[in-house]
Amino acid sequence: MLQNRVDPFGNLITTKARGKWLGNRGQLHGTGKTILRPFKHKAWISCELVFKGRRRVIMSPNLWTELFFLDEATALAAGHRPCFECRRIAANLFKAAWLKGNPEYGFNLKTKIGAIDKILHRERIDEQGKKVTFQATLKDLPTGTFISIDNEAYLVVNDLIYQWSPFGYAAGKQIALSTVVKVLTPKSIMNALKSGYQPQLSLIT
Repeated sequence: MLQNRVDPFGNLITTKARGKWLGNRGQLHGTGKTILRPFKHKAWISCELVFKGRRRVIMSPNLWTELFFLDEATALAAGHRPCFECRRIAANLFKAAWLKGNPEYGFNLKTKIGAIDKILHRERIDEQGKKVTFQATLKDLPTGTFISIDNEAYLVVNDLIYQWSPFGYAAGKQIALSTVVKVLTPKSIMNALKSGYQPQLSLIT
């Protein structure tokens, strides 16, 4: 097994579970298949598993490292956004929702995605490489947001929370909507969810 699955904290983990999306942070491995760094550049993206018939050998030398996510909500929590090549429609929808949800930056549709990537990078990891989180009241969080309770990741869907695992989600449970929780999804991405971006969820409710 390879260390190429991503959890909602943004960690690269080893698991037999398969993912629905491909991810890219640049070349993280060396000539072998061992992860040497958590990222190479600030453009963290989520991609289609299959695109234009392209085939890749996982962790080939001198190429970017293939990462995988349970679902798009997991990718967003880790700080990945949709790719503008293989997921152009989703990427445009995400950018529009991000701009609507984060007007304080003064960006518009002509703003290069790299400017948004710089903000996302500040929101996902700090200078010590640790996950950035923030506090919020559960009732204020949109569907698709991830929170952390006792170091476990939970997906927020309407009034319920679902514990994450690499293989899927546990049954939903309810906690008080007034509860102040630790949010894993970067703040500006959470604002994009509030503004209408609807991520894919591997969840049966």
